[in-house]
Amino acid sequence: MADFHEFYPLRTHNTFGFDVRARLAVHIRSESDLVSALADPRVGELPIVILGGGSNVVLTGDLDACVLLMEIPGYSVTQDDANWLVTAGAGENWHGLVGRTIDDGMPGLENLALIPGTAGAAPIQNIGAYGVELRERFARLRAYDRQTGDFISLDLDACAFGYRDSLFKREGRDRYIITAVTLRLPKAWQPVLNYGELARELEGETAPDAKRIRDAVVAIRSRKLPDPAKIGNAGSFFKNPVIGATQRDALLANHPALVSYPQPDGSYKLAAGWLIDQCGFKGLDDGPVGVYGKQALVLVHHGGGTGTALLALANRIADTVQARFGVRIEPEPVIL
Repeated sequence: MADFHEFYPLRTHNTFGFDVRARLAVHIRSESDLVSALADPRVGELPIVILGGGSNVVLTGDLDACVLLMEIPGYSVTQDDANWLVTAGAGENWHGLVGRTIDDGMPGLENLALIPGTAGAAPIQNIGAYGVELRERFARLRAYDRQTGDFISLDLDACAFGYRDSLFKREGRDRYIITAVTLRLPKAWQPVLNYGELARELEGETAPDAKRIRDAVVAIRSRKLPDPAKIGNAGSFFKNPVIGATQRDALLANHPALVSYPQPDGSYKLAAGWLIDQCGFKGLDDGPVGVYGKQALVLVHHGGGTGTALLALANRIADTVQARFGVRIEPEPVIL
């Protein structure tokens, strides 16, 4: 039976720590909980909002909605000749899942260590870090289709992954509720060590194993990203913008130190943190919200602030970057 709460505080359910409430909230610990919650007359016509770890949302005020707190557990492994297939419940902690697969002798997720959030949220964002994206390790997911009332399986193509993007951030946003994710981890493991920061961290080491790579990623992230338990944040707040070669060359002519990365299609990904830093925002305090002093990509909440104030700061940063560089940076988190 689904466990409902009225006017439920969400401060501990969003990593920014904004003190907002939900008209209704319900803990979802199984697929049957999900079905019964959606059928409950108390929900009625209320909008449905899904929260996992709350690490990729900005709550700008109280939610006149029914918030589903996704806590479905689960961990199981099957295999074929070439791969381990690891299935995790949507409520499983992502970093814990990374560690467990490595400890169980199934490498492949080490570059994605210490990304906050849950397994069910990972496909929504197509999380990525240090040269690896989720889609490269993705097999399928199980989701509830609110249009048909059925549980279905969606494969890699169906999820339409893009850079920090997926079906679930676009046309599938209000249709599908993810309950489990299956990852494909190749038995013929090849470490991914070509990302600059990670390569420097492991410089001089020969054949580091997955645990060593995981530890290196954790060390890098810990140095430059604040712990949400100590400072409210959602990790990198802005996407790295992607621009064409002509625009990149023009920018490079005017800004020789421009940080950019060539993409397979001939475009270039710019370092949003560098753009923000050049505009003088790193370390800025704007009352209870601000920009982290060690990483300009990270917006922080020191306490007592609101999501509206944070969003105003984000827009100010984006406007300034656009005015200086002619490039619009966009937020990664979902704004609610």
